[in-house]
Amino acid sequence: MSLLHVQNLGKSFGGVKAVDGISFTLAKGELLALIGPNGAGKSTTFNMVNGQLKADQGSITLDGTELVGKKPREIWRLGVGRTFQIAETFSSLTVVENVQMALLSHDAKLFAMWRRASDHKRDEALALLDQVGMKSQADRPCSVLAYGDVKRVELAIAMANDPKLLLMDEPTAGMAPKERNSLMALTKQLVIDRGMAVLFTEHSMDVVFAYADRMIVLARGRLIAEGKPLEIRDHPKVQEVYFGSGKTFEKKAA
Repeated sequence: MSLLHVQNLGKSFGGVKAVDGISFTLAKGELLALIGPNGAGKSTTFNMVNGQLKADQGSITLDGTELVGKKPREIWRLGVGRTFQIAETFSSLTVVENVQMALLSHDAKLFAMWRRASDHKRDEALALLDQVGMKSQADRPCSVLAYGDVKRVELAIAMANDPKLLLMDEPTAGMAPKERNSLMALTKQLVIDRGMAVLFTEHSMDVVFAYADRMIVLARGRLIAEGKPLEIRDHPKVQEVYFGSGKTFEKKAA
């Protein structure tokens, strides 16, 4: 059963249609890759699902609840988590404190007078860090972590609201190949264990083809193809948009 329904979604900036009437669904327990060349409309689509941009037309429903018109915080409280292309953590805080901050926010206590914020749901924060392989570094400042580890902390933060849907914007940007595969394998396992859905954008095609269950492809704001990775790999429109005629993803990677 589908968790996310996007129907006839559109957004224009001036006279330019950044997203032009796209529709797709995403099921629980599924990793869906949203790909396309620069300017395809990927970020605009992401920002509409997340509530940072309001759609000009169409509908976005999560478990039957309409998201269009809701603020990002409202959408977050409905069970939508997000990670960013550039990892966002508080470098002056420890790893566990970063996750505790997210848990405080989820409990609507972020701006209340803290009795001792460092005590708030520490065990729950440690459990989240354990799921992403960062429990052993819980008391280290984020400022001293390797970038791949910061990405894991960000993932733990994104799960603080127990998301039904996780949006991942370029999750492996800036990472070495080994780190990329480690993070995406972890994400895949979390999807299986938690039954959540993941929508992610990614420029690294090796990551997309290795881990996505399905793919949707945008070009100039329009959806030009959708299907399983092998179907997309051989899709003539996708090949043309990415590489022009006569080239393939395999040759590109080589």
